[in-house]
Amino acid sequence: MEEFFYEKELKKYPVVIVADGELPTHHAAITLLKQAEFIICCDGAVGHLETLGFTPNIIIGDGDSITPEQRKKYENIFIENKDIDYSDLHKTIHYCIEHEHFSVAVLGATGKREDHELANLSLLITYGMTINLAYFTNYGIFTPIFSQTTFNSFVGQQVSVFNFSGARVTFQGLKYPVIKRKFIYFWEGSLNESLADTFTVMLYAGKLLVYRAYKTSNNKAAH
Repeated sequence: MEEFFYEKELKKYPVVIVADGELPTHHAAITLLKQAEFIICCDGAVGHLETLGFTPNIIIGDGDSITPEQRKKYENIFIENKDIDYSDLHKTIHYCIEHEHFSVAVLGATGKREDHELANLSLLITYGMTINLAYFTNYGIFTPIFSQTTFNSFVGQQVSVFNFSGARVTFQGLKYPVIKRKFIYFWEGSLNESLADTFTVMLYAGKLLVYRAYKTSNNKAAH
């Protein structure tokens, strides 16, 4: 079904990070949590997991967002890291790399403060070549790419491509065609639309962030 175009992709992510953004409630997020072999939680997101009925394997953070009750409850799995140079999400990604968790889905990376959201999105580009990393929000999926990639999709899906490196790109299977075009501005590849059940983004040495919106109940892709 078009609503579940992402279903096969979910199996790629045995490890799930839950960050302290918007509470993850979409079907994709719940499926990821149910199938997860290992759940890592930023300390401010413990309440999210408890609300959803899941238990983390590890909690990481500077300790300023976890309640005394939660700290006591999870004292055996709480890793306190007060390094002020990195956000709690940044620290959890470092943990994954250090412990060889090389395929990771992140929930709760967006929503709430916009400066946190932008910083979190930039981590996809920073670490996307080191580990297989994707963000699943309540509205869609952010995936970093560094070479030609074909994506699962559906007709009418809203798609945006953000260029972090000025690379030349080509779109195949999208409504507004692009052929070896070099984007100068960050917004230039946004607000496109899929024409089929897959589309391909070709780039010639560079870094892109691709966003695919979920299908909503009113039969239109979420914006």
